[in-house]
Amino acid sequence: MKVFRGAYTALITPMLENGEVDYDGFRELVRFQMQEGIDGLLPLGTTGETPTLEEEEEEKLLKIAVEEARGRIPIIAGAGSNSTKYAVKYVKRARDLGADAVLVVTPYYNKPNDSGILRHFEAVAVAGELPVIIYNIASRTGRNIPPALMKELSRIPGIIGVKEASGDLAQMGDIIRDTAGPRKAEGGTFTVLSGDDALTLPLMALGGDGIISVVSNLIPGRIAALVKACQTGDFAEGRRLHYRLLPLIKTAFIETNPIPIKAAMTWAGLPGGPVRLPLGPLAPENEKRLYAVLEDLGIPKDSLRQK
Repeated sequence: MKVFRGAYTALITPMLENGEVDYDGFRELVRFQMQEGIDGLLPLGTTGETPTLEEEEEEKLLKIAVEEARGRIPIIAGAGSNSTKYAVKYVKRARDLGADAVLVVTPYYNKPNDSGILRHFEAVAVAGELPVIIYNIASRTGRNIPPALMKELSRIPGIIGVKEASGDLAQMGDIIRDTAGPRKAEGGTFTVLSGDDALTLPLMALGGDGIISVVSNLIPGRIAALVKACQTGDFAEGRRLHYRLLPLIKTAFIETNPIPIKAAMTWAGLPGGPVRLPLGPLAPENEKRLYAVLEDLGIPKDSLRQK
C-alpha cells in the first residue's frame, strides 16, 4: 500500500464572477502545483468549498485532477459526510474516478460516540477499497478523536493515516507514538499529516510525515521546500522557512478558510475568484493586512517561484 508523505495541497475551487466553477482555472492550478514540485493534491476538501458544490461539479473537478496528474503525483479525494451511507457513496465514487486515496472527516454535527466513529470508518474502509486518511478537526465537526481512539482506528485495514487538525501538539505527539508501534508490527505504517500550516515544522520534529496545506495553494514550492528540509533533518533550514512564511500562514486564516487564500490567489494572478455563500468576501481591513504580508513576500509583484 502507498505511503502518503510530504507536502499536499488542499485545493481551492476557483470560481467565476457569476459564481460558477472555473474548470479551466482549476486545471491551471493543478498544473501549477505540479510544476512547483508539490507531492500530492487534495481536491474536494473543506478548502475546496465542497459543502456548497453540487455532486456533478465535484465529479468534474475530481476527473480533471486525476486526468492532469496522470499518476505522477497522488490524488487524495475528499469523501466525507456526516452520513455513513453518503460517505461510502463518495468513497466509491473516488475509486471509480481514479483517485489514489480518500480523506474522510469525522462525522460532523451528529457528534458520534466512540463505537459510532469506529463503525463509520470501518464502513468506508471496506466499501471503497481505497486507502483512507482520517480528517480529525474538532473545530469544524464538534468531535475530537483522542489518541486512544485513533490507535484503535489505525488498526482497521485500509485506514492508513490521519490529517491531524486538533491544534494540540501533545495530542499529535501521542498519536505518532501510539500508532507507530502497532502498525510497524503488522508490517505497515500510519501516516500523520498536519492539518495546520503553522504546525508543520513542530509536527515533523515530533516524527510526523508532512502537511495537507492551505497556503500551498499560493506558494506550493516554498511549502514543499519546508517539508523537504524537515524530512532530510535540516531543521535549521526548516526553521528559516517556517519563520519566513509564518506571517502569511497566520494571515491566511484571519477569516474563515478559504476566504483569505482565494483573495490572495486572485491578487497574485492565479485562478481564485469569489467564495460561495454562506461565505462572504474578505473584510476591507483584513484585505489591507493580507496584502501587506503578500507584498513582504514579493507577491503579487514578483514570481510565485521558490525564494
